Amino acid sequence: MTPRQRLGQHFLSDPGILRKIADALDPAPDDVVLEIGPGKGSLTVVVAPRVRTVIGIEADRRLAEQCRLRIAECGMTNVQIVEGDALRAAWPALVNPHAAWKLIGNIPYNITTPLIEKALTPPYPERIVFLMQAEVAERLAARPGSKSYGGLTVGVQAQARVERLFAVRAGAFQPPPRVDSAVVRLTPLAEPLIPPGDVRAFRRFVTACFSRRRKQLRNVVAGALARPAAAVAAGLASLGLDPAARPETLAPADFVRLLRWSATL
Repeated sequence: MTPRQRLGQHFLSDPGILRKIADALDPAPDDVVLEIGPGKGSLTVVVAPRVRTVIGIEADRRLAEQCRLRIAECGMTNVQIVEGDALRAAWPALVNPHAAWKLIGNIPYNITTPLIEKALTPPYPERIVFLMQAEVAERLAARPGSKSYGGLTVGVQAQARVERLFAVRAGAFQPPPRVDSAVVRLTPLAEPLIPPGDVRAFRRFVTACFSRRRKQLRNVVAGALARPAAAVAAGLASLGLDPAARPETLAPADFVRLLRWSATL
């Protein structure tokens, strides 16, 4: 079957890599697993024997049918393949009535960020394991002050523990993508740094700050909040933050403090 470029289809079939991805989910017999883009079912058939239920969301009707046939040939009765757009599907409704669930997938590179944001929208899965573009994986796991550290980093780390587990070379896929990939595990925090109701505002604020990442913090925050630089500088000092610092030097918790402080202006 010819992969569809518009859907970002790159099929992985290496048994060792597939097993490592499944292991990263820490599957248990009572688990309900939602899989994004099961494709030909290569990962599905590795995960399914280790859990109670797998529900796959596949946008390509051809692949959904092929995956169902493969599942049937393997004699697996605990897998359901749903045709649809993973970004539009109501994930909690698909896993209902199960309160706890896990999320896995070899996700299309062109919708990686929106899928991550959706995955970190309550109700949270217990664990998320995504195979994604290596560059994005580096950004997710970056530390303050590093080149890869940015708005996506802060938004995700404020809600989840990030682990970049291992790299997957382009040659492991068919067809090979133009970039290398990596497996990332996200574990939603029991107590996120930012309340769910404030996540959108937080993301907008952080994005605005990093849009001017080379400027000093006093000017960046003043622009993001539309407040005088002098007043912002005084506020930063009261928080123990250097007004002359750059945004990429701040930890996620510092951005949370800044947003909460801005609400008092």
